[in-house]
Amino acid sequence: AGQVCNAPTQFIMQEKVKQAFVDGFVEATKVLKVGDGFEQGVQMGPLAHARRLDAMEALVADAVQSGAELATGGNRIGNRGYFFEPTVLLDAPLSARAMNEEPFGPVALINGYDDEEAMVAEANRLRYGLSAYVYTGSDNRAVRLGTSVNAGMVTINHHGFGTPEAPFGGVGDSGYGNEGGPEALDGYLVSKFVTRYIAA
Repeated sequence: AGQVCNAPTQFIMQEKVKQAFVDGFVEATKVLKVGDGFEQGVQMGPLAHARRLDAMEALVADAVQSGAELATGGNRIGNRGYFFEPTVLLDAPLSARAMNEEPFGPVALINGYDDEEAMVAEANRLRYGLSAYVYTGSDNRAVRLGTSVNAGMVTINHHGFGTPEAPFGGVGDSGYGNEGGPEALDGYLVSKFVTRYIAA
């Protein structure tokens, strides 16, 4: 339900492929089964508590009021539990709260851009940088985006975070240090340099 620190929230698309992506993404979102995780066929569970429901409703309302198009979702499900519809917002302006705050819920924001430079600028606009996901058919673009997107973790053409041997951490206001990999040991160690002169 988007309640993972590295869950993708903002989708920065090339304008020329945006509509095809939106059509498939919205269709897939509409058929997700939300409910009790112990029930057969459920694909998405509840939010953590009532405050998350309030936050989702406020973020969606603000985005729509700011000019975003609500493609699907946007509402609480029923009146028991903390279930919220998987939500897709299109073309939200930068002034929308959801474009500047982590929703930490089932909200996807999809915006189209005409060129790579504008896409990278948007990816790097905020002071946060935990994770980023790049999908491209171009090897050259993969290399460029892998280095130009400011994030502690970047995966290209797959979702590959969270392996024990790899460092897990962000840059900027997304935290200090890493979990996982040999880098995770740094916080438990004291580096010590000892030098000694020996007379000849």
